[in-house]
Amino acid sequence: MPSKVSREQFRQAMGSFATGVTVITLAEDGGEVHGMTANAFSSVSLDPLLVLVCVDNQARTHAHLQEKKRFGINVLSSDQRLISEFYAGSTDTHQHAEAAGARFVRSAYGTPALQGALAYLECILRHAHAAGDHTIFIAEVEDVVVREGAPLLYFHGEYRAMGEGL
Repeated sequence: MPSKVSREQFRQAMGSFATGVTVITLAEDGGEVHGMTANAFSSVSLDPLLVLVCVDNQARTHAHLQEKKRFGINVLSSDQRLISEFYAGSTDTHQHAEAAGARFVRSAYGTPALQGALAYLECILRHAHAAGDHTIFIAEVEDVVVREGAPLLYFHGEYRAMGEGL
């Protein structure tokens, strides 16, 4: 039976759920950092340590995650909005991320970790599940870095900061 809910109604309802903002990062051959902004991110399990991220099947990052298996999840701080906007774009290359303020260090595994992020999770892909027009990628967390600060939030289609009138 067809749903009575329109795509727009669904998007509005989901926009009522305030989320943090992350950037998924992967190392490309040749050293380029590839990434995408994602707010469909969640913890899954404490034993083993698992997280999930949902990625559109048409996104460039989708194929990279399937191929590379290793990636980082960077939880953005409130002053990293430009970085989120940069990685939310549909550009074919991410060679000029520095212009948006992105600076990276490499983890022990060579994965790019975004400097200034509130948290960084080093992940290895364990499962991929098709789910409509997205894939749910479930990854095991192998390392974390946590810093103090305020998060970048997304609510009703806009970036927000803690304490703003929502």
